[in-house]
Amino acid sequence: MNYRPTIKSYLTPLPVGTLNNSTLVRYLKGIDAAVFAVGQSESGPKLFKSAILTALETHVDRKLASEFDSWPDFTAKAGEIIELPVKQAESSLTRIYLVGVGSGSREEFRRSGAAFGRKVKNSGKTILISTLSQRKRPTVADEEAAVAHLVALSLSNYTWTMKTSSMAKPVTFLVPPNLISEVEYAATLASAVWRARDLIHTTSNIKNPAWMAAQAKSQIAATKSKDLSIEVLSGSALAEFGGLRAVGNSSPNPGPRFIKVSYAPAGSKNWPHVVLVGKGITFDTGGVSLKRPYEFMIAMKSDMAGAAAVLSVVTAMPEIAPKVRVTALLMCAENLLSATSQRPSDVITQYGGTTVEIIDTDAEGRLVLADGLAYANRNLKPDYLIDVATLTGSATLGLGRQYAAMYSRNNELAATLNAIGERIGDRVWQLPLVAEYRPALQSEVADLNHTADKKHFSGGSITAALFLEYFAEKSNWVHLDIAGTGRSDSDAGENPKGGTGFGVRLLIDWIATL
Repeated sequence: MNYRPTIKSYLTPLPVGTLNNSTLVRYLKGIDAAVFAVGQSESGPKLFKSAILTALETHVDRKLASEFDSWPDFTAKAGEIIELPVKQAESSLTRIYLVGVGSGSREEFRRSGAAFGRKVKNSGKTILISTLSQRKRPTVADEEAAVAHLVALSLSNYTWTMKTSSMAKPVTFLVPPNLISEVEYAATLASAVWRARDLIHTTSNIKNPAWMAAQAKSQIAATKSKDLSIEVLSGSALAEFGGLRAVGNSSPNPGPRFIKVSYAPAGSKNWPHVVLVGKGITFDTGGVSLKRPYEFMIAMKSDMAGAAAVLSVVTAMPEIAPKVRVTALLMCAENLLSATSQRPSDVITQYGGTTVEIIDTDAEGRLVLADGLAYANRNLKPDYLIDVATLTGSATLGLGRQYAAMYSRNNELAATLNAIGERIGDRVWQLPLVAEYRPALQSEVADLNHTADKKHFSGGSITAALFLEYFAEKSNWVHLDIAGTGRSDSDAGENPKGGTGFGVRLLIDWIATL
């Protein structure tokens, strides 16, 4: 069960002229709290001016705009919050919050949004957001800051639980009407991330490849769009998908699934075609190469975060309506330990005919992705081919939890994704595809081995990317290794503990620019 906050525009116009008490009560009907921004200046904290705030000052103990010396520890850095009670018996509004936004940069608005969203999380309040620009025509910087702030408000408010009783209540954020388009876009981004998080947080006794296919159908139906379609392959229809079968046939649950979701409006045949391939391992024991210690296995319900991301991206397309065709390939399997598990030293045949020697059955993600990449090249003619996967611990060692590892031969495209990631909040960093590491993938019995020679080569994230590049061939390809960013170890900032939904914002915003 999740408790999703709501973002919507507060369409009631501000009353003309001075706000007297009775007008104020009517304007604030149904609103529990209001939040206002405080920036930093050379003379100290400076409150953003607002007509509604001026009217409210008569209902608190002090003139807010001029008496910050009453709070000597408040410096207005991004995320600092002051909470004040409102003395207004007739109104439903009981609290005013002042939140620091620092110098007012986009990133500081993001941090302030995350801090305030976390402050009111699960409170059930309806809150008037007056932290954003009050200009009738916001600047580009205002618009970007507004989207960052609103998405952070929403994502930091996310809750998912299976408790039979919970005190959690969703929050409603009301935004001034001068930012309607930003509100709508932020709500689309946040909703798509929520969908990915819901899939990731669902436990693996519920979640399996067949369940993922059912969820994809449900998400498509919820859009009520005729521009989305789905195809699901299983059983004998997967005969050519050697990677999916090798990984997924170890499971006693319904076996592996190849799930293709397409956004293709009428007349879109000649539009650019983006193909997204997502790793969908609904649980990963490591197989015969069992994960040790067992603690490494606990987070493995999130090993399908790549598939969750690409599904959430493609189902957001009817709202974004780009002149781009988008196809998401969800490569779904469970990597369990059973009598039918693949073994180290097995040789499998991937989609398209390449033979691969299995070295470590815990490196299963690249096997299912290889099938998806090869399928895309042979059947879909992508203009852009992007895979998303919680693939290697090596990526986390190099970049930590804040940046995903990105690999591509197209440096211009990589630079674009880097810039979008910085703006939208899903940050990526390009790492090199080192030609000297290719010999690590050589095999004496097959075309390739899939986990590289670790005795003579390091760079596990790089060698995994080189393996995938073999199947991407000469396509315009990007690999996103989200092993670090796809999961959060703590409930902090924009992210809950668990699945983050990383990559959803990045890919939606990038596709919107195409």
